[in-house]
Amino acid sequence: MALPQIHAGQVPTTEVEPDGKATLRTRQTPRSERRKIGKSLRKQVPRSTLGDWSPSTDRRDPVDQVNTAHEGRLDWLVPIRVGRMVASPYGFLRGTAGLMAEDLSTLPTTGITPVICGDAHIGNFGFYGSPERELVIDLNDFDEAHPGPWEWDLRRLVASIWVAGRQNGFTESQCEAAVVSCTSAYRNHLATLAERPLFGRSFDRVDLNGLTAHVTDPGLLAEIARAAERARKRTSDHALSRFTTEENGRRKFLESPPLTTHLSPEDTDFLLQGLDQYLETLAPHWRRVVSGYNVVDVAHRVVGVGSVALRAFVALCEGSIPDDVLFLQLKQARRSVVAPFVHGTSAWHDHQGRRVAEYQQALQTVSDPLLGWCTVDDRQYYVRQFRNMKGSVDLNNIDASALTDYVAICGRLLAKGHARTSGASLISGYLGSSDMVDVALTRFARLYADQTERDHGELQKAVADGRIAAETGI
Repeated sequence: MALPQIHAGQVPTTEVEPDGKATLRTRQTPRSERRKIGKSLRKQVPRSTLGDWSPSTDRRDPVDQVNTAHEGRLDWLVPIRVGRMVASPYGFLRGTAGLMAEDLSTLPTTGITPVICGDAHIGNFGFYGSPERELVIDLNDFDEAHPGPWEWDLRRLVASIWVAGRQNGFTESQCEAAVVSCTSAYRNHLATLAERPLFGRSFDRVDLNGLTAHVTDPGLLAEIARAAERARKRTSDHALSRFTTEENGRRKFLESPPLTTHLSPEDTDFLLQGLDQYLETLAPHWRRVVSGYNVVDVAHRVVGVGSVALRAFVALCEGSIPDDVLFLQLKQARRSVVAPFVHGTSAWHDHQGRRVAEYQQALQTVSDPLLGWCTVDDRQYYVRQFRNMKGSVDLNNIDASALTDYVAICGRLLAKGHARTSGASLISGYLGSSDMVDVALTRFARLYADQTERDHGELQKAVADGRIAAETGI
């Protein structure tokens, strides 16, 4: 189903020239007018309808959808992906961004389409190192990033909160409190950013000090401190002893099948050619820096849940002094799961790795300076640092009060990402200042959590019946 789109900022007007000819021009629309336009959209899409969810009569079988998502992946790794999804309803939700995008496409939307994450579940927020090597927190997964309805990101986020809350044994009222915390933070921060200059709002960021300033729960503060300490150790020099060994004076990756495996000489050559191409996508300074390293080994390494069985490689690069190492990661990029359901955007991206990189830079306030893209053996990839101080809050290690505090930060970060791209005034006008949207989205989150648990149950049955293979515990 193709969605209508509203483009923020400019509106077309017809002006009559002195010679009598009519000319179509654009003019900047005042923010006050855009807020009114956003508010008027409530007539077409009442805010209460954001809470609606019921599966359509022709909804695809979730196991069939999972199998469809495996097309083009490495067959021998697919059972690991299924094993990670069948382990829990939250694991299932993480692995089915495509299924949820298809579900959300059946629901009404306002037509406001900023760049969205496309996979904004609670686990896709976390720490990483800024170019200045400071810890910041933001959205950190952009494989599905694409222009699309802002509601889809918010709906996926609140559903993931409810699913994760249930999995941790929280009550329904505790899950509801967490969702309200998230949606009200999104709504309020978006309203704040909509009043700021476009240039100024582009610098809105949350570093470690800013993060703790917004936290009141002692348990969450303690977990943030632990997570930050772990993240600081996730750097190339710390990874050297964990992932590599030395043979005959040469460093190489440790084999750990099926998670880490070496490549054939032919595939290695293709990868090296791709890395040469990748250099051309970097800013001049960083191109010079990376060019000062030599690639000494490459390997395939399984990562994540949704990305399992897609091609993902790591490259070990050495500098000119001992222990000066750099790990790069190449991840296969395919068409976003959002793309089939958004009108007019299927031809925008001739390189999916470039799409991921550029939309990551659009949504994040600061990004990995080594982010780029390349093509390897006719497949498209984005490239980034493998160890860039990435870390996250352990959702299994916080209580309901800490979750409520944490998801407010996630809501704020999602608002910031959307406001950086397009439509902040329109979205804020639609949301308003009341809690109507908060109430509606708690209803949606609960209903879609129910749906996720049913779908997860269907996958469990399919694994038990032998209709789909799974390797668990990997």
